[in-house]
Amino acid sequence: MKYNSSIGALIVVSLLISCHSKIKEPAAKERPPVGVDVIVAGAEVVASNLEVNGTVVSNEMVELRPEISGRLTYLNIPDGTKVTKGAILAKVNDADLQAQLEQQKTQLDLALKTEKRLGDLLKVNGVNQADYDVALSQVNSIQATIKVLNAQIDKTVIRAPFSGELGLREVSPGAFVTPQTLIGTLQQTDKVKIDFTVPETFASIIKKGDLVTIQTNGMDDPVEASITAIEPQINSETRNIKVRAFLSSGIIAPGSFVKVVLKQSRQGIMVPTNAIIPDALSSQVVVVHNKKAVFTNVETGLRNTNLVELTKGINPGDSIIVSGMLFVRPNANIQVQKVRTLKDNE
Repeated sequence: MKYNSSIGALIVVSLLISCHSKIKEPAAKERPPVGVDVIVAGAEVVASNLEVNGTVVSNEMVELRPEISGRLTYLNIPDGTKVTKGAILAKVNDADLQAQLEQQKTQLDLALKTEKRLGDLLKVNGVNQADYDVALSQVNSIQATIKVLNAQIDKTVIRAPFSGELGLREVSPGAFVTPQTLIGTLQQTDKVKIDFTVPETFASIIKKGDLVTIQTNGMDDPVEASITAIEPQINSETRNIKVRAFLSSGIIAPGSFVKVVLKQSRQGIMVPTNAIIPDALSSQVVVVHNKKAVFTNVETGLRNTNLVELTKGINPGDSIIVSGMLFVRPNANIQVQKVRTLKDNE
């Protein structure tokens, strides 16, 4: 009996000690708020200069080649000479075609007389309809052959398709040429085009009519060109978009390498670069919402030395942490110590 009483007493004492320990254990303290500086997101004028490489292209350019094979009987391509649209530059021997044409004209004259004679007889039932139809068909066939010969003769003449400047002559008079033979080139150089590419982030910014600045080593002063065309599709490999500008003066030679400067300004949200938390898949900023830290994915745009543009993920009025981020954890309590401005980061 004494042994059982002792055990009971020990159990009671243990329970009392356990309860006493629980009563005295203090509640876990909430972490104190983290002191940070913030900047309030707002619409700012985003000004940027994008410099890319460009190539000068003739406004119009064509390689002069004959349409049919033969020997050149006429060649008028003085090196570097200006010519007007429609000027005859070269001619291939067409003697055989002219002979065939004369033969067909003679046959046509005879066929027309036959058709007229049979037509008169048909009116008085002197011949049947079938005989007249054969004669008429012969006339139509010869006329079609004459049209083909005239088209072939026309192909023996090489004319300037537009006014421009001839390049270097590639053949000599009397040479035998084929449609693969390059006789020379013709370029319109009083006006030129500038082809260049820009990153896809500029696709929604640039538009037809925008002015770009053209610079080259051979010029003392830059000139301005106007954007005339933008490729509707972005290159899936380079993520660039092709743009073409037009320069109304031919002061830059086709084929030249130039620098193209695009000056752009628009409304956007700018934040200090140290507000961005880089990540393998995306970038983040920490937004203060209801005194709590909210890590937010963002997309960035233009950058300069101290600032970066946020193109997605942030709205005007959001408070973005710019200092003390090393001590901030998701959903941590935040105490704003100072509201900064962009000028503080210049």
